[in-house]
Amino acid sequence: MIDKQWQSAADAVADIPDGASLAVGGFGLSGNPIALIEALLAQGTKELSIVSNNCGVDDWGLGVLLGAQRIRKMTSSYVGENREFERQFLTGELELELTPQGTLAEKLRAGGAGIAAFYTQTGVGTQVAEGGLPRRYNADGSVAVASPAKDVRTFAVEGEAREFVLEEAITTDFALVHAALGDRHGNLIFNKAARNFNPLAAMSGRVCIAQVERLVEPGELDPDCVHLPGVYVHRIIEVGPDAPKRIERRTVAAKGS
Repeated sequence: MIDKQWQSAADAVADIPDGASLAVGGFGLSGNPIALIEALLAQGTKELSIVSNNCGVDDWGLGVLLGAQRIRKMTSSYVGENREFERQFLTGELELELTPQGTLAEKLRAGGAGIAAFYTQTGVGTQVAEGGLPRRYNADGSVAVASPAKDVRTFAVEGEAREFVLEEAITTDFALVHAALGDRHGNLIFNKAARNFNPLAAMSGRVCIAQVERLVEPGELDPDCVHLPGVYVHRIIEVGPDAPKRIERRTVAAKGS
């Protein structure tokens, strides 16, 4: 029997070295693998290159690694909720590869599926395809590193010639993900918005580490309900149903309104 359970988050991330690349699940703060992130913070790993839809907020999610200046580069779609992210990027401390959200999702999925690259219409006619997007600034505000131009080709689609831009797949050294339910073989079930990027991040990592709220025995999960098969998962820890969760902003109505 293949038992992928590890006893603690600290043990599960202990071999992630300085300079590693990571795909990290989460959509906003939904589905952030916070126990694994905090274990990585505690062990002092630095110079990380991280692929994730966003970088958390100043005191939660990937924001805790960012605040400790452990991240060298982010590949993300949305970065608007984190003031420290803005400061580090504009002062040249952080490199950013800004990527359209759907393209980022497909780059991760393609990496996990063994597809080297794909063509998409997203970004055609913009700096995404033409190059020139700032990736890193100098301290004086000038651009130190800009995105390169990408290959653009014309294909006939439904009898119409359309341009497509070539996007390369993403694979990373490790992946960190959060699931609601899992078994000791690594089969995972995600809850609602946590399903957006966690399965894709898991697929792209050469070593995938999953934290789950509840761990069950093999055979207890309905195979038809499994969102990610255990073949993609290498280590799994249980964090319990009371694992802390956050949202970016809570909006409530006045009582009686």
